Amino acid sequence: MSDCLFCAIASGDIPAAVVHRDERAVAFRDIDPKAPVHVLVIPVEHHANAADLAAADPALAGHLLAVAGAVAAAEGVSESGYRMVSNTGPQAGQSVPHVHVHVLGGRDLSWPPG
Repeated sequence: MSDCLFCAIASGDIPAAVVHRDERAVAFRDIDPKAPVHVLVIPVEHHANAADLAAADPALAGHLLAVAGAVAAAEGVSESGYRMVSNTGPQAGQSVPHVHVHVLGGRDLSWPPG
C-alpha cells in the first residue's frame, strides 16, 4: 500500500530503529514509547488489522506472535513479564491501519495500576 507508514518502514523507505527483521516481519522501537521497552512488530505484507490478518494468513499471525516473544526475550523482559497489544480499529486506538503488535515491558504493567 503506497501511502501506508508501516509499509514504508517495512520496505526501508522510512528509517526506524529496527530490532528484528526477517522475510515476513519487522520489529522496531516505537517513537513515542509508553514503557521502557516498547517495540512494534509488523508484517512486511500489508494487512489493515489483526482480524484481517488472521482471516488472510493465520500462519503469519502466529509468526508475529513468535517474533513478539523473541523480541521480549532479546529486550530482557520475558522473565519479568511483558504485554502484547494489537488494537483493531480507530475506537480501539489503532492509529496506523497496518496490523501491529506492541510489545511493552520494563516496568509494572499490572492492571489496575498500583
